Amino acid sequence: MKTVRVEESVGMVLCHDITKIVPGEFKGRAFKKGHIIRPEDVPMLLSLGKDRIYVWDTKNGDEVHEDEAGMRLAQAVRGEGVSLTEPAEGKVHLVAEHDGMCNIDEDLLFQINLIDDMVIATRNNNRPVKKGDVVAGVRVVPLMIENEKLRQAEEIARGKKVISVLPFRKYRVGMVITGNEVYYGRIKDRFSPVIKKKVEDYGSEVISQVIVPDDAERIAAAVREMISRGANLIMTSGGMSVDPDDVTPKGIKQTGAKIVSYGAPVLPGAMMLVAYLDEIPIMGLPGCVMYYKTTIFDLLLPLVMSGQKITRSMIARLGLGGLCLNCESCRYPQCSFGTGF
Repeated sequence: MKTVRVEESVGMVLCHDITKIVPGEFKGRAFKKGHIIRPEDVPMLLSLGKDRIYVWDTKNGDEVHEDEAGMRLAQAVRGEGVSLTEPAEGKVHLVAEHDGMCNIDEDLLFQINLIDDMVIATRNNNRPVKKGDVVAGVRVVPLMIENEKLRQAEEIARGKKVISVLPFRKYRVGMVITGNEVYYGRIKDRFSPVIKKKVEDYGSEVISQVIVPDDAERIAAAVREMISRGANLIMTSGGMSVDPDDVTPKGIKQTGAKIVSYGAPVLPGAMMLVAYLDEIPIMGLPGCVMYYKTTIFDLLLPLVMSGQKITRSMIARLGLGGLCLNCESCRYPQCSFGTGF
């Protein structure tokens, strides 16, 4: 690409769009990239304030125009569940093809953004998105970029999924509500409606529900019974604190489940428990789930629903961004809560 005086550009190929603005009447494209400049175009270009314009420099065949470059970069980082828009001024959007979890390989994203003149901007990682949501925008900075830079980005992303939208699975959920006060009818169960709604919001269903007292053996038996009925995701509520009569974690352990984490660096939600029994996730929900609109449950549930296995490392990373500010009007997931993944 090179710049030339407009008067000397006749017969040359324009390598970028040129906009025309007439206040109150018109704003749009006067000349499209790829247009071959004609003698009659010169006065118009001059009237648009273009004394010099960019044209293709045929002597340098190793540069790529921003539109082609933007599309190549978008194709390189595109993973499953993502479609691409047509380039506009070099920018391409990556759009969710279905409801799911925005999943980003942060290390690869970082490596590509370190390359000069590359821009990939995404939503926060591990956030639920709806079909049609824009999950990322990519572009290159100059009108023309060296092909070698694009090849570097393509090599980093080759065979990998940098930006994906993982579909939500349809789980059969079993709920075990614990607590003597609920079992004996002293207070009303307030967990079930909250859990049921959030589960159904992700397209899953509650297939069975039971209330049991604060008895570790009965809690363990209830969990096993739910699984025997076909549940492949277990939610337990109540009895998650460190009080002597809070035995839900003990009951979960008695099933033979492997405890991934009991406790998390998230407020609200510090007493969260995550375990797996024969690959079936078990989530022990702290009391805050009843009272707060957004808790650790809202951070972990979509991960489970998108088929990801929770690890201790994932829990630990939640500390960064794990403090909910309890805003008067909750904006989650359009906020910083839970951005530490």
